[in-house]
Amino acid sequence: MVRKENNGIWITLKETVAAHHEDVFACLTTADGLTRWLTLAAEVDLRKGGTMKLGWDSKFRRSFEVPILDYDPGGKVTWGWPVGLDDEAVPIEWVVTPESEEGARVIHRHGPFIDNSDMILVAANDAESWRWYMCNLRTVLEAKVDMRKDRPL
Repeated sequence: MVRKENNGIWITLKETVAAHHEDVFACLTTADGLTRWLTLAAEVDLRKGGTMKLGWDSKFRRSFEVPILDYDPGGKVTWGWPVGLDDEAVPIEWVVTPESEEGARVIHRHGPFIDNSDMILVAANDAESWRWYMCNLRTVLEAKVDMRKDRPL
């Protein structure tokens, strides 16, 4: 969902994953986890102030670094995600909590985006992309199927 809040435009996506919350959180915070559903290569310095080097090919020829703005090992991590042409970073907060009978609840909050027409288009595009990746996270953990191979974004 993309909506306007007091401080700008926000993307909020929610997903329930039939997997243990620690396994889901590891997919957001470890190199092995990130390469299961998001990138083809990753290096992670997991701490507040650390970085993640994300490779869109296995040899890091197409890569970028994402700062880790906040980290709570109890299930919360915030990335500084590049958006737009100037690679301005807009925070993505991931919160993973246990669901007693359904596995883990994942909440993705991305924002605030500046409230202008160009950034609204960026936010809408990012929302579509992140919805696909969250669906891939779910299928990787639940069905052991990586959609990047069958239905690439």
